[in-house]
Amino acid sequence: MNWLDYTIIAVYLVGFIAMGYFFKENKNSKDYFLGGKSLGWFPLSLSTMATQLSAISFISAPAFVGLKANGGMKWLTFEFGVPLAMIGIMFFIIPPLYKSGIVSIYEYLERRFSKSTRKLISVVFQISRALGTGVMVYTMALIIQSVAGISFHWTLLIISVVTLVYSYQGGMKAVVWGDAIQMIILFSGLIICLIIGYSLLKDTGTFKGFDPERLQVIDFSNLGFFDGEEYGFWPMLLGGFFLYLSYYGTDQTQAQRLLSAKDEGTIRKLLLANGLLRFPVVLVYSIMGLIIGYLVSNVPDFYESIRETTRIYFPAEFAKSGIKPDLMVPVFITKYLPNGLIGILMVGIMSAAMSSLSSTINSLSAVTIEDFFNSGEKKLSEKKYMLISKGLVVFWGVVCIMAAYLFGNSESTVIELINAISSLFYGPILAAFVIAIFLKKVNHIGMNAAIITAVVVNLVFKYLPELVYLFNQGSFYSGDISIHAALAELGIHNIPDLFWIWYNLTGFVIALVVAIIVSKLTSKIPAKQMELSYTFHKKDLLKKESIILMSFFVLIIVVSYFLPNLLS
Repeated sequence: MNWLDYTIIAVYLVGFIAMGYFFKENKNSKDYFLGGKSLGWFPLSLSTMATQLSAISFISAPAFVGLKANGGMKWLTFEFGVPLAMIGIMFFIIPPLYKSGIVSIYEYLERRFSKSTRKLISVVFQISRALGTGVMVYTMALIIQSVAGISFHWTLLIISVVTLVYSYQGGMKAVVWGDAIQMIILFSGLIICLIIGYSLLKDTGTFKGFDPERLQVIDFSNLGFFDGEEYGFWPMLLGGFFLYLSYYGTDQTQAQRLLSAKDEGTIRKLLLANGLLRFPVVLVYSIMGLIIGYLVSNVPDFYESIRETTRIYFPAEFAKSGIKPDLMVPVFITKYLPNGLIGILMVGIMSAAMSSLSSTINSLSAVTIEDFFNSGEKKLSEKKYMLISKGLVVFWGVVCIMAAYLFGNSESTVIELINAISSLFYGPILAAFVIAIFLKKVNHIGMNAAIITAVVVNLVFKYLPELVYLFNQGSFYSGDISIHAALAELGIHNIPDLFWIWYNLTGFVIALVVAIIVSKLTSKIPAKQMELSYTFHKKDLLKKESIILMSFFVLIIVVSYFLPNLLS
C-alpha cells in the first residue's frame, strides 16, 4: 500500500462521518430506529444483503471454497433454504409484527406471553449478537493489520469509532444508506478480484482444471451427524431454512429493516430481491475463491506470502496447518492489485466490517431501550428517550470491542464460527415467534421453559466433549474435536455428532415441543391473547412472489447439481 491507498481509505472514513451528520435530524424513536418508516425497498434490500454478505463473506467464504480442508463449492448449499425462508417471512412472520407498530420485535412477545418472555429473548439476542459481532470485528482488524501494515489496535479503534460516530448521529437512515454504499463497494470488489484472478490464472499457463472434490456442491448421502461430515444437502436445506427464517424474520438486526419499510408491499419487494440476488452474489465469490485458491496452490510465491503472514500474526494456526485460509483474499489484494485498487478493496473490507457493526449496535440499542427502559406503563419523554438511545449506541459499541478482544481469536474460519454461535440461539427464538403467532394455547410459563431448555440442549450438543473430559480427566479438552470423536476415545459410541447447522432445527423443535407440554401441565395459568392474530391462507403460496421464489429454488438446485460439470 502507498499514499494513494491510504488517501482513499481516509476519504472514505471522513465521508461516512459526514453522512452521519447529514442524517442527524432524528426527532423521535421512529426516526432514530426505524428511519421514520420512510425507507424504500432498494436501499433496504442492499442494507439487508450487506449485513449478511459482509466482511466475513468477502474474506472467509472464498477462503472456505479455495483453501480450507474439506471446503469447496459446497458453500453454495447455504443458499438452498433462502428462497423458501423468504416466502415464510414475507407472508407469515413479518405481517403481524409490522402491523403491531413496534420498534423492538420482542415487544410482540410481551403482548402475547409476558414481560419475562420478552426480556428473556431480548437478553439471548443481545448476548449472541454482541459475541458474534465481536468475533467478526476482531478477525477483520487482525487481517487488515497483517496485510496492510496498520496496527491491529488502530484498525479496531478506527473501524469502531467511525462506525459509532455515524451510527450515533444518523440513526437507522445512516445505517441503511451506509450499508447500501458498502454493498456496492463490496460487490465491485468481488468483480475486480474475479477478473484479475482469472487473468492471472490464464497467465500462469499451468491451469489443468480445479480439484474435482472442491467442485462438488450437492451431497445427498451426507446427513451431518454420527459421522462428523458437514454441508450435506439435507442439513443445509432444512437447517438453513430455519436459520434464515429466524435471521431475517426474528433477529432484530434484520427485522428492524423490515419494520422500517414504507408499507408491506415494500417488504415483499426487498425480501424478493434478497431471495433472488443472494445466490448470484454467493456464486461470484465462490468462483473467485476457486480461482484464487488455485493460484495459492500453484504459485509458490503466493503461498509463501500467506504462510509468512500466518507465521507472524497467527502463530497457533501456523503451527497447526501452516497457513490461515482467511488471509487468502487480503494477501491477493495487496500482492496482485495495483495501488489505488488496493485502497478501494481495503475500503471494501473495512466497510463490510463497519456495516455489520453499525447494524448490530443500532439494533442492540433499540431492543435495550425498548425492552428495559421504555417497556413499563410510564413511557420516557422523547428527549430522554433520544438521550438514552444515543448513550446505548456508545455502550454497545464498547461492548462489541470488548467482545472482540475476549472472544475473537479462533482457529475456525470466521464465517463458520459466527454462524455456529448464532445457530445455538436462532431455533428457540424462531419458535417463540411462531408460537406467538399461530398457537393460542401456549402460556408464558411454557414459552419461557421452552426457550431455556432448547438453548441448554443445543449448548450440551456443542460442548459435550469438553464436559466429558472435564469430569473424566479433570480438565477441559484442548482443541477442536467433535462430540463423536471425543466420546469414542472414552469408549462411548453412537452419540449424535451434530453439524452446527442442525442446531437451528433442533432448537426450534425442542422449544416447540417443550412449550406445548409445559403449557398443558400449567393449564391453570391462561395464555394471553392478542387482538392482532394471523390466519394461514393457502392462497398466499400462489401469489406471484411465492411462485417466483419457489421457481428460483428449483433453478438453483438444478444449477448446483450441474455446476461441477460446467466448471471442470
